[in-house]
Amino acid sequence: MTYLALRDRMLEIIDKGSRGDIYSFSCDLFLSLLIIFNLVCVSLESVSSLAEEYGGFFQTVEIVSLVLFSIEYALRVWTAASKYDISGTSSSRRLRYIFSFTGIVDLVSILPGLLQVVGVALDLRWVRILRLLRLLKISHYSSAFSDVYSVIAEEKNSLLATLYLLFVAMFFSSAALYLAEADAQPEDFASIPDAMWWSLITLTTVGYGDVSPVTPIGKIIGSFTAIIGVLTVALMTGIVSSSFSNRMALKKTMLDREIEESLEDGVISVVELRKIKELAAGLNMSDEQVEALITYERMKRLPR
Repeated sequence: MTYLALRDRMLEIIDKGSRGDIYSFSCDLFLSLLIIFNLVCVSLESVSSLAEEYGGFFQTVEIVSLVLFSIEYALRVWTAASKYDISGTSSSRRLRYIFSFTGIVDLVSILPGLLQVVGVALDLRWVRILRLLRLLKISHYSSAFSDVYSVIAEEKNSLLATLYLLFVAMFFSSAALYLAEADAQPEDFASIPDAMWWSLITLTTVGYGDVSPVTPIGKIIGSFTAIIGVLTVALMTGIVSSSFSNRMALKKTMLDREIEESLEDGVISVVELRKIKELAAGLNMSDEQVEALITYERMKRLPR
């Protein structure tokens, strides 16, 4: 196996796994379970009694995880040069991964452990918090997480506009409730900032019930605030779900187009098949489903 072939194969293994590739699927499953196990250990380690009794076990888990995640990070930097969807030289592709969101998350998740290894003293509370960032690494192994991130990035203007409406509603409802309730409940609504806690909880439809209006005007204001909150949350949900559906439809169109273009000469090359499978992985399609799509496209081209 040549150097480039080895690098390409390693990328297939550590990147999002295909159901037809047992090594890639097993790698994704193992690392995902390791991340979840790490989160459980970090959470339990914050309990003083458990930390004293099982401190050695937690330390062993962290050392083993640190070694494995460090190897994974090094492999991701190395194989970033093989990503077909990134232009530029091998070095520029690697740098693009290193300074990408996922690259920074991968580095930060192992950085506290590496600093402790070289003798840098760190506050254990902050170390635990940074280790919890390993949860974001799961986006490597599931296209659903990356799709959610992409949808939020694509719809950021719409989401920011909705958040602005939420802020305006919170400010005015807080001011109105302060005027209506300050005399009746001076301890709970002593100022507009105090009323903002009630407004935020009501607008986000949480409703703790620790404070609530008691005057008729306050109850009317509370009713309108609750309605506005429901509508705002529904608007944000609609924006995200609509964009997510459009993204899935776009991925399906890209897959169909890639299959059509690959069959123009009647033969699908290894590179073309790899790209087809990567697009299909984004739709959580199995190799059997991909083969069925390719067969269907071939049949469409047969003379009638």
